[in-house]
Amino acid sequence: MQIQIEPFIQAAIALIQKCLSIENIAFTLVGYSMSYVELLGTLLTLWSVWLLSKRQLLTWPVGLIGSLFYMVLFYQIKLYSDAIEQVYYLGTGVYGWWAWKQSSQEEGQIVGVQYSDRKTLALWIVVALAGAAIAGFGMSRIHLLLPTLFPEAASFPYLDALTTIFSFAGMLLMIQKKIECWIYWIIVDVIGIGLYFAKEVKFIALLYVVLLILASNGLRLWQQSDRTSQSAKS
Repeated sequence: MQIQIEPFIQAAIALIQKCLSIENIAFTLVGYSMSYVELLGTLLTLWSVWLLSKRQLLTWPVGLIGSLFYMVLFYQIKLYSDAIEQVYYLGTGVYGWWAWKQSSQEEGQIVGVQYSDRKTLALWIVVALAGAAIAGFGMSRIHLLLPTLFPEAASFPYLDALTTIFSFAGMLLMIQKKIECWIYWIIVDVIGIGLYFAKEVKFIALLYVVLLILASNGLRLWQQSDRTSQSAKS
C-alpha cells in the first residue's frame, strides 16, 4: 500500500498558514483583537530585550524566534520594510549569537561594553540617515517595481525605512557591544509607538512603550557596567 505524502504536506502547510494568520485571534481585549502571531512575537521580543539589558547570551536565540513571528505579521499588514528587517535580524542574530559566545563572561554576563569613539559615532549617524533616505525612496515605489510580491503601496515608507535602518545600525552596534546601540533603539521605539498605533496594531504600539522603558534601562545598565570597568582599570 502506497502512502500519498503530498496531501499531508498540503494539509500541514494549510495548518501553518492558518495558525500564522493575523485572522487567527488569541483573545480580544478592550475591543482589540490579538492574533497568536502578534502575541508570540511580542512576548518573545520583550523577553529578548530584557535579556539583552542583562547582557545574557540567551537574548539571541529568543530574539531569533521572535523575529520569525514578526516577519510573518509585518508582511500581512503591509509594513514591508519591517518584514524585510526581520530577515536581516535572523542573519545578524545568528552571527551575534556566535560573536557573543566568543566574548568574556562574568557570572553569566557578557563583559566589555563601551562607547565608540567620537569619529565612529558621527560616521554611524551620517550613514544611518543616508541609508534611511535611500530606503524610504525605494519602499515608496516598491509596489511599482515588484507588484507580485508587494501588491499595495507601503504604509509610511520613509518613517518605516528610518526605523528599519536605525534598527540595522543598532543591531550591528549591539553585536560589537557598543553602548550607543541603545540610543538607536530608543529612537526606533519612539517612532514605532506612533507608527504602529496609526496602523492599528495597538498591542505592538503598547509593546514599543515597554521596549522604550527597557531600552532606557538597558542604556543605564550598560553605562553603569562601563563605569565600573573603567574604575577597576584606574
